[in-house]
Amino acid sequence: MKSKAPMIIGGIFVSYLAFVAIIMTFYEPTPEDMDWDDRQSYNQGKLSEITLGQSIQDVRLLLGNADFSEAKTTSDGPMQVLFYRTHRQKSDGKTTKDECTPLVFKDNQLIAWGEDTYQQYLTANIVIQ
Repeated sequence: MKSKAPMIIGGIFVSYLAFVAIIMTFYEPTPEDMDWDDRQSYNQGKLSEITLGQSIQDVRLLLGNADFSEAKTTSDGPMQVLFYRTHRQKSDGKTTKDECTPLVFKDNQLIAWGEDTYQQYLTANIVIQ
């Protein structure tokens, strides 16, 4: 009488390989699940997909949680900046704002991104209510 053990073990192994193949094919990690260098590359690619006027919620769905954020109320209305890591300055294990691309929102709509627009945001007059 032959043992059924090799057949059972072979079946389990084939099932495992099929499971791994399915996971590898359909699983997409969220930006929060990525290492810093993978996330940096991901963010660089996704920045080409954003458009002016996009809502802050849509941008967060696309890019995930920001590395930093700032907000203030100006005479033109509420403004917010989300910073996403896109370029490493030095390998120190810490993300800093100078390694991020700022995305500027006014009334929860994307109005600009990049360092020049962030400098304009910094000079916008704050309104204290």
